[in-house]
Amino acid sequence: MGNAAGDPSFRWGDGKKRAKMNDRVTITVADQIADVRLSRADKMNALDPAMFTAIGAAIDSLAERSDVRCVVLSGEGRAFCAGLDMASMAGGGSGLGRERNDQGSIVPQHVSWGWRNLPMPVIAAVHGVAFGGGFQIMSGADIRIAAPSTRFAIRETYWGLVPDMAGFPLWRTLVRDDVLRELVYTAREFDAAEALAHGFVTRLADDPHAAAMELARAIAGRSPHAIRGAKRLCNMAHDAEPRAMLEAETDEQVKVIGKPNMMEAVAANMGKRAAVFVD
Repeated sequence: MGNAAGDPSFRWGDGKKRAKMNDRVTITVADQIADVRLSRADKMNALDPAMFTAIGAAIDSLAERSDVRCVVLSGEGRAFCAGLDMASMAGGGSGLGRERNDQGSIVPQHVSWGWRNLPMPVIAAVHGVAFGGGFQIMSGADIRIAAPSTRFAIRETYWGLVPDMAGFPLWRTLVRDDVLRELVYTAREFDAAEALAHGFVTRLADDPHAAAMELARAIAGRSPHAIRGAKRLCNMAHDAEPRAMLEAETDEQVKVIGKPNMMEAVAANMGKRAAVFVD
């Protein structure tokens, strides 16, 4: 997938750090936080080819930005994402192609896996429903905050499909194998309390977007170089051999120790003031 800045559907607002991805995704950046919203509210943010393209473009645009320290991902309207728009996918294909990017993802996988591979943390604020592809997109976030009334489902087998949007490599860090199998095989709905108990959701909040923004502000207040290094380590933690992890910890520490942002963190904490970091 190419850089979104080269996509004719990618438009920056006049004098404002805003982007709109072909009427499917919006991005607003303020105070080093990118507020990303799925914006097909009339269809409960269901995934059609244009939505796949727009989410991928949003991810690609954020990957290029050093001024964004945290991302909040949510859906406008009544739901986070209702999954595939089956009418638009009629005929058995999305027209999105099978070319893999440098992360090994095709487009439908990139819209989930791409959040995990962004350099900055991503917080999903989830409400209404997160079904099928929407559930997999949510799973790509580092942290997931859901409204207590949210409904979830790994829905693909209901439609005679299998989950193929990077869900499996994401879920293996979240949930027990037998629990995952039961939910995949049955395609049944489950509530937010069950999602929390299984580990799919980090915590519940009556206003998940407000809670996500509050958390994003706390993360954005830390050294961006330390946070990005910590995310790289977290992404390695499940699969890497211990020796590789030990070396990676040392490498990441060398990148930040004694550097201006680390010295600013110390000075700010000692002076009991807000730190001013360089991105």
